[in-house]
Amino acid sequence: MLLAPSVLDELQALGASRAPARDAEHAPAVDADPRHLLVDFAMTLRDIRYRRGGRSPHSGFDCSGFVHYVFAQVLGVQLPENSAAQYADADSTKIARDELQAGDLVFFRTRGKRISHVGIYLGAGRFIHSPTTGERVRVDRLSERYWERRYAGARRPDALI
Repeated sequence: MLLAPSVLDELQALGASRAPARDAEHAPAVDADPRHLLVDFAMTLRDIRYRRGGRSPHSGFDCSGFVHYVFAQVLGVQLPENSAAQYADADSTKIARDELQAGDLVFFRTRGKRISHVGIYLGAGRFIHSPTTGERVRVDRLSERYWERRYAGARRPDALI
């Protein structure tokens, strides 16, 4: 699965630190595993600024916009628009924490009892997300005290089954 040239141009224009190469001669071998494609693409978006309601690398991302964008660009999957709806999505399966695999979605309750934050699990206890105002897309550990206390669960989009 290859990324659209417009997506690559946009990432390169933004100075994405690990934008995939378009030149076939210099491109790394393509891994067809959708989980690896998701993780690799998500990692190219590190350091893009948080923006509430943001849905693109150009404008910035909020957490659900980031997840929505990655899945749409890599797999052509249209996830719901916000973290609570992504958690309740009928086109995904609830999974136990010890069953997490790269590409699964991890959810948090950062504002009371409702689901209010989402990220993409990378493996080895890490996830990538767009955290909050004044921050940028980054990788954190599920075991960090803040995230550990707010962890609500995980879901696997049907596109990964």
